[in-house]
Amino acid sequence: MTSAPRTNTARRGTTLVTAGLTALSLLSLSACGARDGGGSGDSPSPGKRNDITVGLLLPDKETARYEKFDRPLIEERVGVLTGKEGRVAYANAGGSAAEQSRQFGRMIDDEVDVILVTAVDAKAIGPDVKKAKDADIPVIAYDRLAEGPIDAYVSHDNELVGEVQGRALVDALGSEAESSKVVMMNGAPADPNTALFKEGALSELNGNVDIAKSYDTEKWRPEVAKANMEKAIDAVGVDGVDAVYSANDSMAGAVIDALQEAGVSDLPPVTGQDADLAAVQRIVEGTQYMTVYKSFLLEAGGAAEIALARVQGRDIQFDSLTSDRVDSPTEKDIPAMLVPVVALTRDNIKDTVIRDDVHDVEDICTAEYRAACASIGLAP
Repeated sequence: MTSAPRTNTARRGTTLVTAGLTALSLLSLSACGARDGGGSGDSPSPGKRNDITVGLLLPDKETARYEKFDRPLIEERVGVLTGKEGRVAYANAGGSAAEQSRQFGRMIDDEVDVILVTAVDAKAIGPDVKKAKDADIPVIAYDRLAEGPIDAYVSHDNELVGEVQGRALVDALGSEAESSKVVMMNGAPADPNTALFKEGALSELNGNVDIAKSYDTEKWRPEVAKANMEKAIDAVGVDGVDAVYSANDSMAGAVIDALQEAGVSDLPPVTGQDADLAAVQRIVEGTQYMTVYKSFLLEAGGAAEIALARVQGRDIQFDSLTSDRVDSPTEKDIPAMLVPVVALTRDNIKDTVIRDDVHDVEDICTAEYRAACASIGLAP
């Protein structure tokens, strides 16, 4: 398990869960106007080279957000900020660290100007980052902190993500929390974010609930989470699971499937992360308790701006965007941009994913979910 990076931001606690709604609105207007062409930073840099190739390496296709949101948002932002002179060279590793290494090598050989990478394996990618550095190609770690001499890191406050998830479970369990058995379905051991999510969750769960079982999930695969949940049900009993900490939404869906297949009709609260469409629909119908909404618009837009600023030598802009600092196992004081997060429940779907155009009401409230949508004031 990778040690947690140090940041220069104090733990902001669960107050950010509600305050983040306002922060996301303000940041969306000021930092990422690509959707509507607004914002002061939406023009190509005068006097700077704009024919820039940004290499984008994403880790897998099982996590819905990468293909649906991150890739198109980064491509859009690069186009806007370079007057459509810049382009994105894209590759997806399909969950294979070896394939990602080959893709990384091809981008170095193709002499891209900068690389944005979400590592399949944070440690394994280190030598590739070093090769890029030797070739004078900056590398920005995107969403997951990579080892090696990266130039910057763009993600969310990942320890806070776990805190928000853990606090949501404690609140849902209420006065019965202390005696409640909670199963923890953690993410992939090779992903350094997993350690942060877990650390944040445990800061809220330890001493407040009974953690009955805890599992890591190889490569974040839902089928692995489902198999582990089946083991937990066998060990704790079909009626013994009072809540499930699931680190992300795809695993939450698998956990819920396992519970339902075991005959559980009154589902316990289950957490998630990423605000996938299927997860939002589960929240609407009440089978998933919550998810963590992380503004992909802010993260992707910020990453594109940071990458271009680094290539164009705009040090003032780069420094203003990367006001945080993190440590990886190999590097200290890495410039970082950490985006706030919000707990998404049935109560704030309108104020989060719908307001930010992540999901349309029509997409959420299909025929299967229409009655549930109407019960919480959503109507297509």
